[in-house]
Amino acid sequence: MKRVIKVSKAWIAAFSMGVLLAGCGGGSDSGSQGPVGSNNETVYPEVENAAVLSWSAPESRVNGDRIPMGELNKYIIQYGKDAEKLDHKVVVEGAQDYAQMTHKVDNLDAGVWYFTILVEDSNGLLSAPSAIVNKEIKS
Repeated sequence: MKRVIKVSKAWIAAFSMGVLLAGCGGGSDSGSQGPVGSNNETVYPEVENAAVLSWSAPESRVNGDRIPMGELNKYIIQYGKDAEKLDHKVVVEGAQDYAQMTHKVDNLDAGVWYFTILVEDSNGLLSAPSAIVNKEIKS
């Protein structure tokens, strides 16, 4: 029986709700699990030309089987300026270590950027992509 990671509606909602609209400045794709502030919230300084994505780990596979955190391997963030062609990719390792993830993508040009996330398990199986979310970067 082929096991496939389920992207639950709750996971999609957590990702969709988690796109933080970071303001202004640039840099490079930078780390996950940024500085933690009060209430265990990840805090990033205001940065231009960036999007901060937050999401929760999936809890089950498509067939309904529970997926233990230890079986998660990495997250793959796909993004681009065309929702039909997400031509940039960031791989976030260590998926098994955190149930709640945050990652900042910077160096985004002006325009609307679209993002989706997939999770890969320790056997190399990929989930379906999350719902696409977007952020407008102003010049």
